[in-house]
Amino acid sequence: MSVTGTAALGLLVGRIVFGGTLAFMGFNHFMQREEMAGYAEFKWLPAPTLSVLASGAVLVAGGLALIAGVFPVAAALALAGFLVVAAVTMHNFWAVPEDQQQDEMTAFLKNLVMAGGAVAVASVGTLSWEYALDIGLF
Repeated sequence: MSVTGTAALGLLVGRIVFGGTLAFMGFNHFMQREEMAGYAEFKWLPAPTLSVLASGAVLVAGGLALIAGVFPVAAALALAGFLVVAAVTMHNFWAVPEDQQQDEMTAFLKNLVMAGGAVAVASVGTLSWEYALDIGLF
């Protein structure tokens, strides 16, 4: 079964927007490495600089893979896993002072929404996609 016609165009636009946003977020991990590592250290994340760089790599690789349609299930599930872990470790609104809870809860919920979107993409990733790179590895 394959995604064709209008659905294929909708999936392509969604892949570009969703994957592009995640890839941009990943590039931001590299551009804002020091600031993000400081926040990761504040959140007691081990190896904060390495964690920021590794998570940036997951976001860039996963986002670009979704755009290109290369290994879409693996890419989407890796992104979903990262987003859930980041929500719980970096945006634990239940453990911060009351004046910070709203901002952290908003970030937590945004990560969960994106994780849900990634799971949805993974669920259609087993179908044949038009406008995807076919590199013989599917």
